Amino acid sequence: MNPALRAQVLVGASIVAVLVLVGAYLAAGGSSYTPEKIQDPCQPRPWSNPEGLGEIANQFSNSALDGAACQLGVSRETLARALATPEARERFSERYGIDDEKLARAIRAGLLRAIEDAEEAGALSPFLAGPLRATVEEIPLDQAIELIDNADSILGGVDGFLGPAQDLLEEFLP
Repeated sequence: MNPALRAQVLVGASIVAVLVLVGAYLAAGGSSYTPEKIQDPCQPRPWSNPEGLGEIANQFSNSALDGAACQLGVSRETLARALATPEARERFSERYGIDDEKLARAIRAGLLRAIEDAEEAGALSPFLAGPLRATVEEIPLDQAIELIDNADSILGGVDGFLGPAQDLLEEFLP
């Protein structure tokens, strides 16, 4: 085949492929894309049936962020970004006019909500919920943020910390 003709066929096939791809995209509803709406943090999210401490920690963190975000009148995603670094927290405080005391109250409220949600979902025994509530009510802001940010590493990594005692702890989990 003539090289010039081969080039024309290749260009033509590429154009057809692009048109087919665009057509498939439009047929699948691609022309009417709207981002998913951010869920209201004040509305409870259902807890799935968690298996193990790692899944409980993940749901606990989400619930705590929702509770704190609800108290502050922001989305969970906005609060999560604000707690990522001290600089982000400072920008968040300036933008929303929230001082550390108000942030600490909101985070404590979020942690208490997470404890309640976990208890209601059967993921946390009342035997453990009581002491956790007492601890959360007095926890300093930086430690409260650490608990939300790293609940997965704290609870998910318990097996390395507790060793054989993890089985005993998991017996207290319903």
